[in-house]
Parts: sequence; structure tokens; C-alpha cells
Amino acid sequence: MAEKYDHKAVEKKWQQKWAADKTFKTPPPQGKKLYVLDMFPYPSGDGLHVGHVEGYTATDIYSRFKRMQGYQVLHPMGWDAFGLPAENYAIKTGIHPKETTEAAINNFRRQIQELGLSYDWEREVGAHQPDYYKWTQWFFLFLYKHGLAEKRMAKVNWCPKDQTVLANEQTVSESGEKGVCVRCGTKVVQKDLEQWFFKITDFADALVDDLDQVDWPESTKINQRNWIGRSEGAELKFEIRNSKSEIRVFTTRPDTLFGATYLVLAPEHPEVANLKSQILNWNEVEAYIEKTKNKTELERQEEQKDKTGAELKGVKALNPATKEEIPVWVADYVLGGYGTGAVMAVPAHDERDHQFAKKFNLEIREIEPADPKKIVEKVGGKWVKTYRLRDWLISRQRYWGAPIPIVYDPQGAPHPVPEEHLPWLLPTDVEFKPTGVSPLGQSKELLERTEKIFGLGWRPEVDTMDTFVCSSWYFFRFADPHNEREFASAEALRQWLPVDLYMGGAEHTVLHLMYARFITHALQKHGVVTFGEPFLKLRHQGTILAEDGSKMSKSKNNIVSPDEYVAQYGADSLRMYEMFMGPLEQQKPWNTKNILGVRRFLDKVWKLHPQGSTLDQGSSRSNLDTLMHQTVEKVTKDLESLKFNTAISALMIARNALEDAGTPKDAYAKFLQLLHPLAPHLTSELAEVHSIDFSQWPVYDPAKLATERVVVAVQVNGKVRVTIELAPDIPEDEALSKAREAAGKWLVGPEKKVHYVSGKVINFVI
Repeated sequence: MAEKYDHKAVEKKWQQKWAADKTFKTPPPQGKKLYVLDMFPYPSGDGLHVGHVEGYTATDIYSRFKRMQGYQVLHPMGWDAFGLPAENYAIKTGIHPKETTEAAINNFRRQIQELGLSYDWEREVGAHQPDYYKWTQWFFLFLYKHGLAEKRMAKVNWCPKDQTVLANEQTVSESGEKGVCVRCGTKVVQKDLEQWFFKITDFADALVDDLDQVDWPESTKINQRNWIGRSEGAELKFEIRNSKSEIRVFTTRPDTLFGATYLVLAPEHPEVANLKSQILNWNEVEAYIEKTKNKTELERQEEQKDKTGAELKGVKALNPATKEEIPVWVADYVLGGYGTGAVMAVPAHDERDHQFAKKFNLEIREIEPADPKKIVEKVGGKWVKTYRLRDWLISRQRYWGAPIPIVYDPQGAPHPVPEEHLPWLLPTDVEFKPTGVSPLGQSKELLERTEKIFGLGWRPEVDTMDTFVCSSWYFFRFADPHNEREFASAEALRQWLPVDLYMGGAEHTVLHLMYARFITHALQKHGVVTFGEPFLKLRHQGTILAEDGSKMSKSKNNIVSPDEYVAQYGADSLRMYEMFMGPLEQQKPWNTKNILGVRRFLDKVWKLHPQGSTLDQGSSRSNLDTLMHQTVEKVTKDLESLKFNTAISALMIARNALEDAGTPKDAYAKFLQLLHPLAPHLTSELAEVHSIDFSQWPVYDPAKLATERVVVAVQVNGKVRVTIELAPDIPEDEALSKAREAAGKWLVGPEKKVHYVSGKVINFVI
């Protein structure tokens, strides 16, 4: 064996061997199955960064660990390959997005393999491949068949730069700024367009209630509940004076009805237009409504924004409890799609109403809240639920996405593309520059295909699907990726799903995670699967920051690529460094110098030379036996709970103890087995040299975890200066050495005599 660890030669050797032997091919799910999954990555041209490495290494360590414990592990990788970044790059360079996407995937795959990540590459999928998006289209048709996909006119968020519609969830930047495109940061405007929606709102209650079933970070559950925004309250009616109109309001505080001093309508509320003849200042109201049209819903909901509004002069509502007349206003902080699009304002008991009342000098009336159930009954109201969640808008006016499998007859009625015509292929005879209408509308081939199959005068849907549709179901496909008859067989779904451990960034809380849950609940409702929650255990890796503590970004030119560190220090060093930086879920700044310390540890492991076959009976060896059982317990529990940094600390202590004790072979073997999931290349090489078996995870003996210690008083000239804990059978020379170390500052002058009573006292006479 070479004296120096040559990581380049060793890592290349083992990566080639693992690939040739198909070491990580998924076994049949017999006995203990485990599905470990990373969030579907988008393969950008920039390649992997160290943030990817953090999450992927964590799941790799866990997968290797569980394989050694006897689990049959499914650990796949694929590509969320459709979407705006590839298309925008194609527009910039003139290169077709399929070509740049394939190049990016090849680069990602190379980098992943050079990290020694144990994925089953026989299950690799790409969302841009027809044999994948065939099933994305199948899911659209499944939802359409069950009344969960529909086309309707709606006010939508529009990105002027990307020339496409965005869902509400895509109008918040990574920094939290609202009303901008999540991709490019451009100010979003509002448009009225006919678009396709998935009716995620049909599952709002289940999406709230079933969060109690899963092991997820509490902050993620809270964010999902807040985004769904379920409220339970009362619906009350306010009559309009001198009109047949009435305004329905939703309130969670019907007990404050006696304090309602004005009504507020959303600018898009239909009764505003119906009351036009009564509104004395219609020009002012109309101008206000026009001004609010280009604000997104999220902008309008900003708690800290300055309240704006216009009174509907000449219009009065009647408080159903007091019968008094109260003014009616229109204001953009009320949303037309939430509740009834109108609120009764109780400024003494609501902060937003209070801010509005203070600004416009409206009455603020303090009251004693009434009994809510009695007041609702008295005024003829009813108890209802409302939700902040909106249906998922999935139409995109861009090229690089899955075509929506819908065609229109000559009268304009939509029809689903029959399943035998799937995949409904993405045409290639189009320019993909954004113009505000879908590039698919330029395709002669798509139109000819449609008319050939369905008849003259039929036309295709030309929008593509939101790329989040592709990632909303991919975890099912990994269970049965080569099935040509269905997205996955019932048997494969039963065997592997749900996902046991899911790892990815917290930024996907209200996008991918919500959508994946919706699709799974829809499948459960209609009998395709037996479970509603796709991810039993979810963990988020923390963001890796730049060395100065700022966020890594292309604009700052501070993104750290793994390639140079793999080349210089080795994949095992990079893997272990990222796991050693701190707790997995916390933000951590990159530090180039610290990776060198991990590499030095691996060099020291390389230089350990196992001696003999078993531990001798000497005290240092006995102590090592106890320490190794403690280390097995510690590392086992830490890997199970994804506490990789403390597991590495325990292994570093164990390495030093091994060296001090002469490196007995059985302890050395246990040590390498424990280190193997974290540093698989180096340990595989050492195991081959020293004939060590990695097929099983070491176990510890609980009886050998406790170390018996005795407290020994250390005296100097008969006066106790300190106490130390020692093993009862420690040799005298070791006991004296530890005592001298502990009492060093009192041992001034030559040592004349030492009195030693084993297990009780040590007295130095100076």
C-alpha cells in the first residue's frame, strides 16, 4: 500500500468499479425497504455548487448506512429539465434548449459520479424526455377527467420580461420581495387571460389536516398552513340603503359586529359596478380601481404597506346588528378571491382596519364583544370556512415545457387528447423567442398533426405546462421508470412509496411541496394510491454561504464549485468537510482553509496500520474497547438522526485512540465500517487491503458502554488541590502522569516523594 494517500487514483478506481459492478442498483424490495430521495435538481449550465453537494452527500451517507444495516434502498437521481432558465439561455445563444439541457445534464452527472454518490443510474429520468412527459400529460388528463383541471378567464400575474404567466407562489423573490418574478426579478403586472388551472383548492382541508401525519420541520408545516390560510368564521349580510343589493362579508370575529363602523369592498367586487348609479364620485372610484389592477395579490396583502382606498360616496350599508348606516369603501387590501371579497371593518379590534380608519378619519368604536353564536343566529348569518389558497395556474406562454394535451374543435370547445396519442410531442419547427403568445402557436407541424388526427378546423392548445407539474409526480416514476403502460405499476407503488426520507431546500415549501401533496391526494381520492402524503420524513439542508457570510450568487461571482476541491483534496474530503461544517439544517459560511483539516484527518486514517487480531488485556486496550462501543453507539444514532458533524467528531476521537492503543485489527475494522458511509473511497481501498467486510453495520454491546471510574484526590504537601477520575485498574505510572498534569500549577520545585494509594489518593511532596 502506498505510503501517501493518492485520492485521485483511489477515487477513480472505486468509482469505475462501482459503475461496472452496478453496486448501487436497487434490489427487490424484500424485507426492509427504504426510499431515500433528493429534490429533483434543475441541471443548469453552471454545474453543481457546494449547496447541492451538501444535500446529496447527506442522503448518500444515510443510504450507505442503511444498506449496511440490511435495508433494500431505492436512491435515484433525475432532472427537472424543462423551464425558463434553459429557454432564456437558448434565446441568448441561439442554441436549442434541448442541446444545452443535455450538456448540462452530462456535466451534472459527471460531477455527481466524481463525488461517489451512490445513485441507481438505471432509474435516471429527465422531465424533458418524451417517455417522461408522456406521463406528465397523463396526469393532466387524469385531473381533467375528474374535474380537477379547467380553463377559465382570470386575472393573472404576468412577467413582461419572460413574457409568461406566473402562479402567485412565483411572484416572490428569493430575498422575499413580493410582486416580482421569482426567476428574473422583473416587476410583475396583472392581465386578464383565459388559462388552465388545477383545482388544488378542492383539497385545502386535507392539505392542512394531513400535515399532522408527517415528520417535517415545524417551520415548513407552519408556512404551508399559513399559505393555505384556512379560516373559520361567519358569513353575514349587509343591506345597501335604497338598493336591492346586499354585501356578504366573512368574519372570524362576528362577536365584534356591534363595532363595525364601515364596509370595505375589493376593487374587483362585482357590486362596485352594480352600484355605479348611486356612487356620486364614480370617476374617483374608477381611477382608483384602474390604479390597483397592476398590483399582485401578494403586494396588496403586505401588512406594512400604506393603506389606500376610495369611499363610495352616496352608498350606505346597514349594520345588521345595530341597523345604523355605515359608509362603504373600496380598498386594495381586500382581495376579491378571498372570502366574499368584502370585510366589515371593526377598527377597534383589527390592526389593518385601525390603520385604515386612522388614515381616513373614520369612527373607531370600542365595544364589549358579544356572544358569537348568538349574534350570528340573531342577524341570520351562517358559519363557513374560507381559504387563502388559490387554484394552481399551470398555463405558460413559453416553448420549453410539456405541451398541454388538449385540442379544440371548430366551435372552440376543448377535448382531451386520447391516451393513445401520448406523448403529445413538443414541436421543433418554432422560434422560441418570447412574444407574449406561446411559440407553439407558430408550429405548422403541430397544427397539421392536430388536423390529421381530429379533422379540419381543429386546433391544438399552444400553452405549455408550468415546470412544477413535471416535478409534482416524479417521485412515483422512480419506482418504475421503464414502464411503458403506466406511470408506475400498482405493485411498484405499493412496494416503494411513500418516500421515507426527502431532502431539499426550504425554498420549495409552498411550490413543489404543496403541488406534490396535491397530486398525491388526488390520486388517493380516486383510488390510484392508498396514501395521501408522499413524503413521510422531510429535512432541509441549510444554505452554504460565501466565505464573507453573504449569499452565493452568480451576480456576486462567489459561487463555489465542487470541482476544484475534489481535484485538490478529494471527494471524501469535500464530503466530510461539508458534513463537519455544522448541523445539517443550519446556514454555514464556506471556509476554504477548513477543508484542509478534514483532509489531514483522512491522511492520518490512511497511515493507521492494524496490529494483531484482537484487543489485549492492558488497560489502554480495555479503554479502547469501551470507547469503540461508545463510538458505534454514537455514530449509529447520529447518522440515523442526520447529525453528521457530531458523528465525525466521534470518529476523530476514535482514530486518535486507535493509534494510542496500537491499532488492534478488530477495533480498526469497526472504525472503518463506521467511517465508510462518510468517506467511501478511502475506506473501500483500506478494506480491500486489510480484508475488512462492509456488508454489515457494527453493533455495540450496551453492557460495555459504561466506563467504571473512581475519584482520586490529588494532594500537594498533604493539601487537596484537585480531584481526577481514573479507571480502577489504571497502571500506576499512568495515574501519576494524569495527576501531575491536573495539579501542574501547584507542583513548583523538585518532587521529593510521592504517596500513591490506588483508587483513593495521590500526594506529591515538594
